[in-house]
Amino acid sequence: MSIELKKIADDALKLSTRARARLAQRLIRSLEETRELEAEREWLVEIERRSVELKSGKVKGVPAGKVFKKAREALR
Repeated sequence: MSIELKKIADDALKLSTRARARLAQRLIRSLEETRELEAEREWLVEIERRSVELKSGKVKGVPAGKVFKKAREALR
């Protein structure tokens, strides 16, 4: 842990319980937002890949009705 990070952590631990909880919530939210952005980027890449495969004829689409029917049957 860097000296700067240790000082921040030490200062944070001096805060009231409520203030520490709010800080922890804010830090966790910032991590979740980062993960959400990364996941969104990954999905965009996947969507583009699948779109190219469909347009090129490499793969064939399956009608939604057929997919849902098969899913319902699998759940029985």
